[in-house]
Order: sequence, then C-alpha cells, then structure tokens
Amino acid sequence: MVSKFIVYVCPVGELGEQLETYFQKSREVCGVNTAHKYMPHCTLTSFFEDETTAIPTYIQSLDRSYNKALPNRTQPALVIADLQFKPDWHGFELESPWVREIIIDFVRRTHSPTQREKLRSKEWLHLSLAYDFQPRLYKTLVEIAQETVDPKASVNWELRFYERHPDWSWTCHKSWKLD
Repeated sequence: MVSKFIVYVCPVGELGEQLETYFQKSREVCGVNTAHKYMPHCTLTSFFEDETTAIPTYIQSLDRSYNKALPNRTQPALVIADLQFKPDWHGFELESPWVREIIIDFVRRTHSPTQREKLRSKEWLHLSLAYDFQPRLYKTLVEIAQETVDPKASVNWELRFYERHPDWSWTCHKSWKLD
C-alpha cells in the first residue's frame, strides 16, 4: 500500500501547550485556516510517497543521520529567530544548522527501491501559526497569538517521522529528542 510520509520537528513543553491553545482559540474565533490541518511543526522534507513496507528503511536512515550528527548538537536545537505577522502568513522563523545537517544527510543517504519521488529537504525553517486566512481576520489572529504564545516559553523539540493517511489523520512512526 502506498502512503505519504514527511519529516517534521515538533515543539513539546510549555511552548507546545501554548501553540495548542492558540490553534484551538483561533479555530473557535476565526474558523479554520490551512494551518489547522497540521499539528504545530517545522517541515524538514517535502511529502513523499512510498510503500508502507518501506517505513523501516526511512526510520533506520533517519536514526543513522540523527546519530551521525549528535557530536555536533547545538543547544538549543532550534532557535526562534523571529515571530512574524505578514498579511498572508503568521509564524515563527527558526534557525538550526544542526537540524539542517541531520536532514541533508537523511536525504542523501536514504534510498528505497519503491520510493515514488526524490526526497527533498526544505530550506525555510519555520513554524506556521496561520495562513490562507481571510484578510479581515489578520488583526484578530495577531491578537490571539500575542495573548496565547510567548516565543520565549520553555520548549524542547522532537524530530518525528510521520505518515499522513488519506483522511488527514497522522501516525508518528518514531521520534527523537533534539534537546
């Protein structure tokens, strides 16, 4: 069976809880925007398709890339560089040469005979709060973010290998602590 996969870094801890509160409140007050289809995350690869039997190949490869990069680990693993409120996107700009090292190695090393397309790493590290929203909701979404999310809140990050199912449900097949 063919499925869609992706690699994310997700926040846990105080910031993760604040983001969940933000998503819940913004949904209640402003309705759904595209960011609500996902858990709070930073995308490291594009979606890619493969047979579900290849899951162990990806997990093993990601595990090797993670372990190879461990001696170069930085603290914190990701840095929140900026909280931005653009007319069509709200979110955190993130920085992490170390996480980039992991994902570049993963993309280079991973080969599955049933893989449908080439793995691609993402260049822009960010965590989206809102996008594809109606312009009239801009100010309200900014206010909700400023009331519920503190960019300086305590956070730990996890590297996660996800499968997205056709009904938009998710399975996290494995996670690795980054902090």
